Amino acid sequence: MDNIKFKLTSLFATLVVSGAYASEPFAVWTYEECVEWARDHNISLRQSELSQESASVTLEGAKAKWIPTLDFGTTQGYSNTPMGDRDKNAYTSSYGFNGSWTLWDGGRRQSDIRRAETDIERSRLAMDDLFRDIRSEILTNYLNILYCREAVGVNRMLSQVSAAQAERAKQMMESGKISIVDYQQLESQAERDRYNVVSAEADLLSKRLQLRNLLELGIEKDIDVVPIDFPQSLVLDSLPPLVESYRLALASDSRLRYNELSVNIADEDIRAAKAGGSPQIGVTAGIGTGYYTTDQRGWGEQMRRSFNENIGLTLTVPILDNKKTRTAVAQAKIARLNSEYDIEARRQEVANILEGWYIEMESARSRYVAAVQNEKAAALSDEYVAERFAVGYVESTELLQSHQALSSARHELIQAKYMAVLARKMVEFLRSGNITL
Repeated sequence: MDNIKFKLTSLFATLVVSGAYASEPFAVWTYEECVEWARDHNISLRQSELSQESASVTLEGAKAKWIPTLDFGTTQGYSNTPMGDRDKNAYTSSYGFNGSWTLWDGGRRQSDIRRAETDIERSRLAMDDLFRDIRSEILTNYLNILYCREAVGVNRMLSQVSAAQAERAKQMMESGKISIVDYQQLESQAERDRYNVVSAEADLLSKRLQLRNLLELGIEKDIDVVPIDFPQSLVLDSLPPLVESYRLALASDSRLRYNELSVNIADEDIRAAKAGGSPQIGVTAGIGTGYYTTDQRGWGEQMRRSFNENIGLTLTVPILDNKKTRTAVAQAKIARLNSEYDIEARRQEVANILEGWYIEMESARSRYVAAVQNEKAAALSDEYVAERFAVGYVESTELLQSHQALSSARHELIQAKYMAVLARKMVEFLRSGNITL
């Protein structure tokens, strides 16, 4: 079963490397290039841009409420009077321009404009928050690729060592120094190490595929990332004080700003709802004329004599509205309270996320310090045991144990390094809203 699994994994890696899943050569991208591509091509971001445009249109509509309305109307009619003494049928027509303008509506128009302006800014913040999430996802994928690439290198080196040990064991078996069982154990270890190389290569290809899907590149393109040599200080240096990072994280958090603006919108909704109970004053004006076939005068004379002008002032005072105003005000106040809860929840969420990365950083740094020493000791031990095995002083089982210890130590070392790098970069991102690699 292990042999079949090895062959299938090897086949998958070979197909991808040979180009069976990509019609173009790999493009090597930096982290910044990945971010810029996502900024310009991500579908969710483009949809968010449409939300901003929609908010701008809403603002134009709110401002247009200050403009008077004007319309033209005409009526063409036919009447029949079967019991009439004279003309029993008559054709009538009327024509008119009518305009109106609201002088006072309780302040609803001003509230609508302020609400629309705030909503534009809120839409921008929503887009910025979405872009922050995308950048952090790209960071995680990018570092995963770098980790998998380094894991491939570790596994290849271990595979070379175990292959050399298996070859040496074969010679020792043929000369009678070790049994065939010892040789088979070492050959089996070499086979497992070869499988680990192919498995690590498949993991690397899978992580690159995840990044390609995140960038929405399509099946016809494939990418690789630029290697980065992270300094040890990036792992070992202390993080800034947690309280300072929390303060900066709150200041740069787009989602928190979004929730705060939601409170402002709720305030405008409350004002607009209260305006529903205020008196409204409007001005109306119009001009018109008409024509009747029952009138003996001609069409032109009738149109001239029927010409009229009118202007009026309308005052509307709400008395009973089935509690519509009271209900709207209550709902707006509930929405405001809910937005305030969203602010508190986001502050707590930022604190939890930030503290979690601090804990992760401390854990990874401790693991890394221990792993460095452990890797040195395991490498020396493996070299020493290998030399003693070559002259027949130790059994194959001891050689296998030292080889496994070295493999675990080296994988633990790179895992701790990349976990520390990710934690540090996420803390930097939360503090400033920016990521650099």
